[in-house]
This record gives sequence, C-alpha cells and structure tokens, in this order.
Amino acid sequence: MIDPANASYVHSPGTCPLSGATLDQAFRAAVAEHADHEAVVSLPQRRRLTYRTLDAAVERMARGMLALDIGHGDRVAVWSTDNVEWIVLQLATARIGAVLVNVNPAYRPDELRHALAHARVGTVFTIPSFRSSHYVEMLRALCPGVSGSHSFAPLCAELPELRHLVAWDPERVADTARPAPGFLTWCEVEARGASVPAELVATRAAEVDPDDPVSIQFTSGTTGAPKAVVLTHHNLLNNAWFTGEAMAITAADRLCVPVPFYHCFGMVVSNLVCLIRGATLVIPAPHFEPGATLAAIAGERCTLVHGVPTMFLAELECERRSHFDLSSLRSGIMAGAPCPAELLRAVVRELGCDVLVGYGQTEASPVTHITRLGDSEARRLETVGLNLPHTETKIVDVASGHIVPRGQTGEVCVRGYHVMRGYFEQPEATANTVDAAGWLHTGDLGSLDRDGYLRITGRLKDMIIRGGENVYPAEIEGVLLRHPDVLQAAVFGLPDPRLGEEIGVWVQLRDGASTDTERLRAFAREHLAHFKVPRHWSIVESFPMTVTGKIQKFKIRELAQQQLRQSGEGHPR
Repeated sequence: MIDPANASYVHSPGTCPLSGATLDQAFRAAVAEHADHEAVVSLPQRRRLTYRTLDAAVERMARGMLALDIGHGDRVAVWSTDNVEWIVLQLATARIGAVLVNVNPAYRPDELRHALAHARVGTVFTIPSFRSSHYVEMLRALCPGVSGSHSFAPLCAELPELRHLVAWDPERVADTARPAPGFLTWCEVEARGASVPAELVATRAAEVDPDDPVSIQFTSGTTGAPKAVVLTHHNLLNNAWFTGEAMAITAADRLCVPVPFYHCFGMVVSNLVCLIRGATLVIPAPHFEPGATLAAIAGERCTLVHGVPTMFLAELECERRSHFDLSSLRSGIMAGAPCPAELLRAVVRELGCDVLVGYGQTEASPVTHITRLGDSEARRLETVGLNLPHTETKIVDVASGHIVPRGQTGEVCVRGYHVMRGYFEQPEATANTVDAAGWLHTGDLGSLDRDGYLRITGRLKDMIIRGGENVYPAEIEGVLLRHPDVLQAAVFGLPDPRLGEEIGVWVQLRDGASTDTERLRAFAREHLAHFKVPRHWSIVESFPMTVTGKIQKFKIRELAQQQLRQSGEGHPR
C-alpha cells in the first residue's frame, strides 16, 4: 500500500469557482463590458471588428440559422481555414444551442464523407477553395444530385440528414453570386434571418443548458482513424477561463493566432480565451505562414502568440525574422506536441517570448496542465506544469491500474469538469477511454514530482519494449535535438524477431548541415544507455504531419517497415 503522501495523485481546488454560464452568456458579458474594444483583427481579410460589431454579426447569423430550421442539438459543420466567419459560426451555433462540427481543412473526399456521416451533419458551411483543396467541388461530388431548389429535403442518399450547403468567400463575404447550384451564400442566409424575430433568438439562447453539447471535434489522427469528441459549454468555457488565468490575459492583450481554428487549441485556447475576457484576437493568415505570423506580431503589437512546436521552429528559422520588431511580445503558449527544451530556450532568447507550455488533448477540452509565469526555468523546460484548477491527475501502473509512487512513470489519467461528454454515438469507445469512475485515460506516459508538476515521457502506444527494457522515444528525441545539426527527430519502434522491438529514428537536419547517420549514432552513444541507441537511422527532408504540425508516427513506422522489407532487414510480427 502506497503512503498517500507519496502517491502520484494531485487535486487542484483553485480559488475561483467554476462558471455555470453558457458560452453565449460569457461572450455577451464581454460584449457588455468591452463593446467598443477590438475583438477580432483579420489581416488577410483586412477587417477589424469590435465586440459590438462581432456580436451583431453573430446575431444575424443566429437568426439566419433559425430560418434554416437549425435547432437545438443540430450539427452544423464548418469546413474552412481561419477567418472572421469561422468565429461568427462558432458563436452563433453556441447562441442557439446547435453543435459546431469542426472539419479539418486538409480532409479529402473520403475523410469528409466519414466526418459528415459519423456526426450526422445537417448543414455545411464552407469556403469555395484554398490552395489545392476545392471544397465546393468535393461537396458537389459527394452530393451529385444537389440542385438549386434550396429545399429542406436531404441532399444525397449517403448523407440522409444533410439539408443545406452554404459557401462564402472570405475576401468577398458580401458577394451574392452562388459558387455552384444548390449552395446558399452567406448573404442569403443572413437575408433569410431578417424575418426571424430577435425574440426567438433570445428564447433559444435562454433554453441552452451549460451541460449541452456545443462542439464535435475529430481527434487529429496521429495514431489512426479520428474519433468524434463531444464537448459541452461547461467543458469549453471553464477550460478557456482557467487557461486564460494561467496566461494572465486581460483586455489589454492582443493574441496572434496562427493555429487552425478547427483544432481545439485554436477554438478554445485561442478564440474563447480572448472572447470571454475582452482581449483582441489577431488572425495573421488563413493558414500558418511564419513570415505572416511575425509580421502580424510586429504590425499589431501583439503581446501573446500561440503555436505548436513546429510553428515556433519555423518562425525562428524564418529568413526575414530580423526585419520585425517583436518587442511587444510578453508570453504565449506552446502546445499540441512535445515541446523540446532547446526550442523553448531559443524562443525565450530569440523571440523574447516568455512562452508557457500547455498539455492536454481534445478529450479534455483540451488543456489539463500548463506551466506558470512564475515557474523556475527547470520546471518550464522539463515539465508541462500543474493541473488547471478544479481538476485531478493521477499516474497509474499500466498493467495493474494502481496509482504509482511519486516520481515513477505510468499512464497519465485526469478527471474533472473538462472531460468530454464522450465520443459521438460510440459508447464502447467512450468506455475504453473514460472509466466508470470518470477518469480519462490519456494514453500518455508521465510522472509527478513532489510539488505536483507533470513530466511527460511519451505515448503509451509509442513506448518501445526492447528486450524487456521500456524505452521512451521522447527521451531519445530530446538527446538528439541537442545535436547542433538536428532540426527535428522522431523515434519509433520496429518489430524485431530477437528483441521483440528495435528502435528506429528519422532525423531532419538543419539547412547547411553535413553530418551523417554514423556521427549521429556516435553522438547518441555518448549520451544514452546502449539499449536506447537507435539501430535504424534515416535522414529525411520532412516528416508526415497533421495540419496542426503533429508528427504522424504511425505513418513513419509504416514507411520505415516498408523500407526494411525492401532492404531484406524487415521481419513480420
């Protein structure tokens, strides 16, 4: 029996109570207090909205949605890059009790079909296209029988609940020209809403309960097929509030948001954190561009910036970085993937940004832990911080499920207001992730120190068991990133007939680097125990990534196994 004082369990009670409001109530409170303050600045659209004008746009769209007979609990998909209208849809669906379904802008037709069918979507809002993705054309191919009748009948047999397709061009939102037959325009939806009395919107808003679903977000698919995570007003509002507390964000702050809105990081940690506190949200580009991000920080005098590690890395590597005055930056959040210590040091040193590290997952709304502005350098470089208030964390033995002593590695489990309602209409998958006691099993491996700071050592699925030794990829990656020629590294397990698993690694070098795998192997031998030194090495130009900048190790593993089979080294399990 473990001494309770030494058990890997932490509860953070907090000093501020949880909110029982809905997202719309919290946003309206910010509007009332900061009506004439800038809410959103969209540089690619050349638009600036105050809280008053943003609220008016939300009201028009809420009335338009009611005119389309979108009701409480109905699923409304948004398939778009970052823009003002995405935010309007986020707030308008929350106002009337509908559920926003976030669709990844990188999805191809089969992925789109799965998402719309699985979430039983009734309405899709989309932009016409972005780069090589032609969204309207893909939707037309999915619904070949769609006509210009704009009726309330199903649009295609494969998606029996789909009733409406709406498209808008972010650069010409007022354009009334339809992109294709069967699509409504943004203006047409607003025009239909003109006949809906404002009192009806108020009535619908009053009927929304904080525990109602407000968002369905698909997991990013770094380890396989995405699942539909259902999150409530209570989940998202409180997560945004306490994350904002850790950031010390106020209405005086201006947050540069290069992360995609469709992701929980963008939708909650960026958008909602700003919009419930009266801060200004700055959109630098429709999709991440390092130069545009740096230009937005300088031009808008942003005080905060968010990003995943690969975004911060690209900003540091940007050739034009020295051209921008970034002195307004005070802090920000790096999250969404493991944050290497060397990268954190470089951000502080070269961007002058006292960046915080956030940790969590979509199933937890998404933040569970974050470092604090007053933390020591060691804690901010080596841990992901403390629980958010009103949440619990425990570390359990993978085999037994029992809590382990402090400092011992096990699976990270969290419990609290932030845990998802479940996977949409997948009770078995939900039960496999959230146990009967309400604990969300994150699938991450980590340990708690004496003061409750969490250290993440890797993914449970990524853990390599080599000859009976547990090997954590994050540890090896951290060592390789200390090599001056290494830009990124991804460590993974490969089947081996003698040891069960062997260690493989893909390495991306910095521009101009001339090292080779033998030198890297020698470096690893200097800093790692022999059983942790990778056997299979590849120097690559890039990694397969999600749109949010997460390395897809399952794809790397598949490619590496193919290479081994072709070389005659591969062995099936």
